Amino acid sequence: MPTPIEHRLAEELACKISQVSAAIALLDEGATVPFIARYRKEVTGGLDDTQLRLLDERLVYLRELEDRRVAILAAIDEQGKLTPELAAAIADADNKQRLEDLYLPYKQKRRTKAQIAREAGLDGLADALLADPTLIPEEVAAGFLNADAGFADAKAALDGARQIIMERLAEDAELLGVLRERLRENGVVRSTLVAGKETEGAKFRDYFDYSEALGDIPSHRALALFRGRNEGALQVSLLPEAEPARDAETPAPAISAGDARMLGLIAAHAGIGDSLGAAGRAADRWLAESVRWAWRIKIQPHLELELMGELRERAEEEAIRVFAHNLRDLLLAAPAGRQPTMGLDPGIRTGVKVAVVDATGKLLDTATVYPHEPRRDVEGALATLAALVNKHAVSLIAIGNGTASRETDRLAAELIRRLPERTLTKVVVSEAGASVYSASEFAAREFPDLDVSLRGAVSIARRLQDPLAELVKIDPKSIGVGQYQHDVSQTKLSRALDAVVEDGVNAVGVDANTASVPLLARVSGLTPALAANIVAHRDAHGAFTSRRQLREVPRLGDKTFEQAAGFLRIVGGEEALDASAVHPEAYPLVERILAEVKKDVRELIGDTRLLRALPPERFADERFGVPTVKDILQELEKPGRDPRPEFKAAHFREGVEAIADLTPGMLLEGVVTNVANFGAFVDIGVHQDGLVHISALSKNYVKDPRSVVKAGDVVKVKVLEIDAARKRIALTMRLDDDVAHAGGEKRGNERQASAGRPRPDGRNAPSGDRGKAANERRSPAGAPGGKAPAMDGAMAAAFARLKR
Repeated sequence: MPTPIEHRLAEELACKISQVSAAIALLDEGATVPFIARYRKEVTGGLDDTQLRLLDERLVYLRELEDRRVAILAAIDEQGKLTPELAAAIADADNKQRLEDLYLPYKQKRRTKAQIAREAGLDGLADALLADPTLIPEEVAAGFLNADAGFADAKAALDGARQIIMERLAEDAELLGVLRERLRENGVVRSTLVAGKETEGAKFRDYFDYSEALGDIPSHRALALFRGRNEGALQVSLLPEAEPARDAETPAPAISAGDARMLGLIAAHAGIGDSLGAAGRAADRWLAESVRWAWRIKIQPHLELELMGELRERAEEEAIRVFAHNLRDLLLAAPAGRQPTMGLDPGIRTGVKVAVVDATGKLLDTATVYPHEPRRDVEGALATLAALVNKHAVSLIAIGNGTASRETDRLAAELIRRLPERTLTKVVVSEAGASVYSASEFAAREFPDLDVSLRGAVSIARRLQDPLAELVKIDPKSIGVGQYQHDVSQTKLSRALDAVVEDGVNAVGVDANTASVPLLARVSGLTPALAANIVAHRDAHGAFTSRRQLREVPRLGDKTFEQAAGFLRIVGGEEALDASAVHPEAYPLVERILAEVKKDVRELIGDTRLLRALPPERFADERFGVPTVKDILQELEKPGRDPRPEFKAAHFREGVEAIADLTPGMLLEGVVTNVANFGAFVDIGVHQDGLVHISALSKNYVKDPRSVVKAGDVVKVKVLEIDAARKRIALTMRLDDDVAHAGGEKRGNERQASAGRPRPDGRNAPSGDRGKAANERRSPAGAPGGKAPAMDGAMAAAFARLKR
């Protein structure tokens, strides 16, 4: 019998079967991962959101596996071919590939040459030659002729028998398993240039003659290979093992050593191992040729397609993981807070679009100023901006980081200088996705009479106030912090990113009286329709004064209330706990705590000394265990606490506005915009992100760049080298690195990467490199006190691994 799903999941998650069973029951009832992780800890034994996400994903796979198992058993049984041994093997299959291998011989398919040969009675010929290689093939074949079936002579009969042997070998589940594992362990991916594509495929030049072990290829290189193949520039194949180098004058062997070993495995499995050695028996040559045909025509193409598919899947999973990590960091970036904010969407010819929003993000005013070319109306622009600042008591200025960003930043600095009585702070923010929001249906409904370009300025202002609340309005795929995001499964990508957004929104909590429909729609248990109903009810009846009033929203039933209430906040309402993450179902528990300490809830909230002195065990009962009591006591210390870090803005260096202003050795401050497996991209205010290679992130060994930096971090960097022609900037966070060494060091086998402008989303990025980016192969440059990474070595190679 197959291992029960609960047992497999418990083993994979390293937890108890009872925990898994409880989590599955909750998921099946419609509970969301954030709700289970936060409010059902006693039920699941404390499974966290990461474990629950994995459980949810694997549960789908394993249930599909069981459904497929049942379907295959039924299909084979219907053919009358289900033996006890086969049924046991199918029951024991622990993955979809093993199931399909076992089903392959019984799978309904179009009439094959082997099937025609079997119908003509040629199984006996194949069996006879396999059993006794001393037989003369032509003589044996004479006894199996069948002119009516198209086998009128010995040659035709032997060809038919060979087709039978080939198909048997190609559908042998045990043999396929052995060959597959050998290829996984020793296989090498080889790519070569498609003839005549030198110019068209120039961006793939590092793959024109490339090979790497199948198991070692990192995600970004694998996806670059697949893109090169899809664009017709590369021919990509899977070799059984690495081929030794040979000079141009040495002819290639008739059969590679890797192929020879695979043929040996096939022949041994078929019981004709001696035939490959041309032992001199009459049927040896014929049998050896049958094995070669089976490998070359059937088995090798099938396994290559399958294993290259596995490689793509692994690469996609890693790319999606990178995107998800970066998105999470971006969504949970520090909010500047509720302050009147002016958003500036920079532009040159079309002017700088201006939008002022109040502390809640409500649009108050708009304008367009033209301080740059061709008008250069600096004084007029300053006068307009000053009037808006004074009129609306603006305290924050958000500047989009696109074209003319630094020039607009200078304008804002001058505005601040001229208004010393105002406490103004200017911050350059990422405008990635702002144009997507501007043209969206939601933006059109929110601002039907506002020009699209001005909507972008509104978004820029709001994303400084609260990045999470604004970015949820944009398709996560449009935010541009992914790796080869256009090359991966869009369904899987969307599912993963939606989970990140859901977890982020519910970790922070949502103000039910100010949240937009897109933000509310991400709350546990709520749908876009219910979110719209909440906003409509709020608009019609005024602000909610208690969580209880949410039950008055049309179609918001008890189950939805249970899932959502703990994540919705009512600030300044009738019930103090409504502004906290304490779930309404636990209010009676809080009442018991209040009765114990003889205090009002508003007196208890924030009393850290008293709350920390209370033993959670005293208040635990059958419904609320110690974990929940601990959560409630912590929440009462600081109700509605925000898990996001404290806001901090980067200060770009004055006078450094373009690549031409950079010099090696310059110390700068910047913001991490994207973290890849090979390093981090940093915005230093010159309209082009610089790269801090993984070896330059720290003096200590770094396995994962995310252990050092994350998107949104403000960091100090040193400029190592500038390649203005290709718009590449090499940076280091090891501020004592010796820049003098940066130009001359080569690292390992890494080669100069192809040219291309680095972009966070990688859409115009070059594809690939020959060497490895990982620290595992770094030179002394990656060790403490080592030399700085070279632009013409590792750094150049890393630039080629740009994210898409």
